[in-house]
Amino acid sequence: RERFLFLKWAQQAYKNMLIVPPGSGIIHQVNCEYLSRVVMEDQTGIVYPDGCVGTDSHTPMVNGVGVIGWGVGGIEAESVMLGQPVTMVLPEVVGFHLTGALRPGVSATDLVLTITQRLRKHGVVAKFVEFFGDGAESLTVTTRMTVANMCPEYGATIGFFPIDEKSLEYLRITGRSEEKVALTEAYMKANGLFGIGDAKGIHYSSTLSLDLTE
Repeated sequence: RERFLFLKWAQQAYKNMLIVPPGSGIIHQVNCEYLSRVVMEDQTGIVYPDGCVGTDSHTPMVNGVGVIGWGVGGIEAESVMLGQPVTMVLPEVVGFHLTGALRPGVSATDLVLTITQRLRKHGVVAKFVEFFGDGAESLTVTTRMTVANMCPEYGATIGFFPIDEKSLEYLRITGRSEEKVALTEAYMKANGLFGIGDAKGIHYSSTLSLDLTE
């Protein structure tokens, strides 16, 4: 009881702090459906991309919504909460080109296991993976989240899906305001960050591909 009283006090005492009560769901699901902003706006009106570091290896699930995020150690996460930056070596970025669309009867689990096998063989430990192509565009946001959630299994730091129209629709159905969705779309398009189907002009450290119809 004392712990919950303390957390309730903290939420009222500090700005920009949200406490999710017990029984609300798995924390990574709550992060995707409720906590993540995709784009942030500070009190002065400056807008910038959302980011997330968490104390769990499955934090990258939020990559499926279009948010860069990954798991770190507890001390590192606490330092971020106090306003300190995260330091890291600039990672290699692997582009994963998905083409086609999943056949009827093929589940997200089937896809994840295949992608995991390919990425393990390619070698992506401590690397960023970005999915693109018409195949990635065809996937539902929940399937993208499932793929991203498996980062610990294939060893990457993140498994990122850029934001697109399906991402915006996901924000709508999970209760984000139309004003928020419009801001997200405008910011991402203005900065060349919108769209998942085309990697024109992007230079990856390495690439691999998968035809979803196979």
